[in-house]
Amino acid sequence: MNVKVKVCGITSADDAQAAVEAGADALGFNFYRESPRYVELRKAAAIIQKLPPFVTPVALFVNAPPSAVREALGACRWGALQFSGDEDEDLLLSFPPDMVLRTVRLKDKRGLKAALGTPRCAALLVDAAVEGSYGGTGKVARWDLAAAIAAERTVILAGGLAPGNVAEAVRAVQPWGVDVASGVEKAPGRKDAAKMREFIRAAKAAQGTAG
Repeated sequence: MNVKVKVCGITSADDAQAAVEAGADALGFNFYRESPRYVELRKAAAIIQKLPPFVTPVALFVNAPPSAVREALGACRWGALQFSGDEDEDLLLSFPPDMVLRTVRLKDKRGLKAALGTPRCAALLVDAAVEGSYGGTGKVARWDLAAAIAAERTVILAGGLAPGNVAEAVRAVQPWGVDVASGVEKAPGRKDAAKMREFIRAAKAAQGTAG
């Protein structure tokens, strides 16, 4: 089980470089203006130009108009498009499914059926359910529900992950990947290099003990 690690909310070239040196498989760039981790497309593109070829850049959108998504697609290379709002399924289906990451927030078992019925996509990103929020809250997701989805679909686990709990999360959920933002920060939008190294080391080490 080769657990992949995505560090989300990258806002600077220095943080991107530190994440790459720590062993991150993917970096997330947040284009939701209400987020403290928002980054302008031009700045994100400049950072991505300097990334190694096998580090995957991920564009994160929350209820963005289709024109904004297509503008981002034309600006630089993207390995995946993450949709974390209330987007219409028709919008998601207009992009290659192997590029789409769909965020699902599960409060209880009633949401499992809907999540499992999500149209084909590269992965479901399972996050914590926080009313009025589209992520980045630091609240831990329901690992039991995430594990139920991971048994049938490709799952990236998010929500309240940090160096101290990511190994336990990997063992409990057995996700394809994990996603971290606030858990490796000094402040919103500013990463901590030591925390990123510790997080990635713990996540990768846990893969040998999962299951």
